[in-house]
Amino acid sequence: MRIMDFLSEKNIIVNMKARNKTEVIEELGSLLVGSGYVADKKKIVQILLDREELGSTGIGQGIAIPHGKAETVKELTAAFGLSKAGVPFEALDGEPVYIFFLLVAPEGTAGAHLKALARISGLLKDKYIRKKLMSAQSTTDVVKVIQEEEKATH
Repeated sequence: MRIMDFLSEKNIIVNMKARNKTEVIEELGSLLVGSGYVADKKKIVQILLDREELGSTGIGQGIAIPHGKAETVKELTAAFGLSKAGVPFEALDGEPVYIFFLLVAPEGTAGAHLKALARISGLLKDKYIRKKLMSAQSTTDVVKVIQEEEKATH
C-alpha cells in the first residue's frame, strides 16, 4: 500500500489557516468533502473530534494523524496539511504541530485503516522526510517528497 493510493493531490494544502485542533479537522475535512471523498463534513468532523477525546492524535515531533471511520466515507482516503505557524494540538510532547495527515475510512475496514496509519507513521518517523515536507511550498513538492520516499522503500 502506497500513501499516494489514498492521498489525492486535491486533498493537500501547504498553507493551512487553522489555529486550533477543531479548525485543523474542519479545514482538512473540507478538502475531503470538496473532492467528493466524504459526503457529510459535519459528521466526519464530529467523529474525528470524538476520537481526539480518547487521546490526542498529535504523536509528537510536529506531527498529528487525526483518523476515524464512518459510513459516510466512500473509501479509505487522506488529506495532508502543512501549517507553517504550527498549531497547538495537545501533542504527546506538548509541542505545536506542523504536519497533519487526516485519515478516514469506511466502517468495517480496520485492516486497510491500520495499514494506512502504519504507512504514514513510517514515512514521518524519518527526520529528513519531515524536514522536506516542512519546506514544501506546493502540492507538487509534497507529492514529490512522498513519491521519492515510497520509491526508495519499495
